Amino acid sequence: SARSLRPYRSLGPLWAMVARSADTQLDHSLLLLAATVVAMALAFVVPPLAVLALPIHGDAVTAGLGGAAWLVMTAVYRPITRWYDLPWVWLPSLPLAALLFVAMTVDSAVQHRRGTGGRWKGRVVSPEA
Repeated sequence: SARSLRPYRSLGPLWAMVARSADTQLDHSLLLLAATVVAMALAFVVPPLAVLALPIHGDAVTAGLGGAAWLVMTAVYRPITRWYDLPWVWLPSLPLAALLFVAMTVDSAVQHRRGTGGRWKGRVVSPEA
């Protein structure tokens, strides 16, 4: 019953939308930005890496814990993929989506510090505004 009035057909407009406000949501704080990057990495990147790097580290317990965490995040992601009628093969992609979101957030911080952040309809809103 809901329909998006601004469908994002490619990554560019979606990236711009997130980057426009992510640094503002973090109150332009480098400490909050760093904490966000670390938390996102721990939550979404470390578990799949623990599994995929098993041949390198050889620790089955670490890989098992990483696999369990990845399985939980996949299960939690299932309602979203179902809502958007995405096939099940999208389920393991949540870590990639998290990495993209972190990249957009870091880009937002960079843009705001360069004075080009918060761009909306051709105008730039300063961090002080």
